[in-house]
Amino acid sequence: MIAAATRGGLSGPRILLSLAVLALAIAFVSRSRAPTVPDMADDLPASIYDIAVKDIRGNDIKLSEYAGKVLLIVNVASQCGLTNSNYKELNVLYDKYRTKGLEILAFPCNQFAGQEPGSNEDIQETVCTRFKAEFPIFDKINVNGKDTAPLFKYLKSQKGGFLGDGIKWNFTKFLVNKDGKVVGRYAPTTSPLKIENDIEKLLGTVS
Repeated sequence: MIAAATRGGLSGPRILLSLAVLALAIAFVSRSRAPTVPDMADDLPASIYDIAVKDIRGNDIKLSEYAGKVLLIVNVASQCGLTNSNYKELNVLYDKYRTKGLEILAFPCNQFAGQEPGSNEDIQETVCTRFKAEFPIFDKINVNGKDTAPLFKYLKSQKGGFLGDGIKWNFTKFLVNKDGKVVGRYAPTTSPLKIENDIEKLLGTVS
């Protein structure tokens, strides 16, 4: 390349300057395409208890309030083919284990086929009247993409999915032990009652 440049009339200093500019350009492009380690980590909290969320009424809730409890965290939707069976079985689990230390935290999400289109007020009415759910329902959130809620960023970082970390559909379930560690992730098609044995182990209620 240097010989070709010389034949083209470039002198030695000009050749070196051109090569330096080219090297800087390549370095700049490479750095812009490769995220640094801190960017990839996305400044995740050290613990789930460092995260705050909003409930369905817009009140701030610190997840540290649930320290010492077993948590089943679910992204829910009101108009999904999985809705009726999941709410029914979640109710069964909550009725059976809430006095023993289980909390179910439900987060509405409209990212999957628009199956949670209502306002927080609409969602609360549906959950309370149609599904008779007594476990807490939270503010509607995103679980994928650039606006992913901090809680679900954390959950996905702790337990990746089968084909990538992204949430695949409504009713993905994360199980958190009493120390705040994410110990299980279950597909949308996994029925809540199939998680019962894992919940009992964490609660210490297995006979």
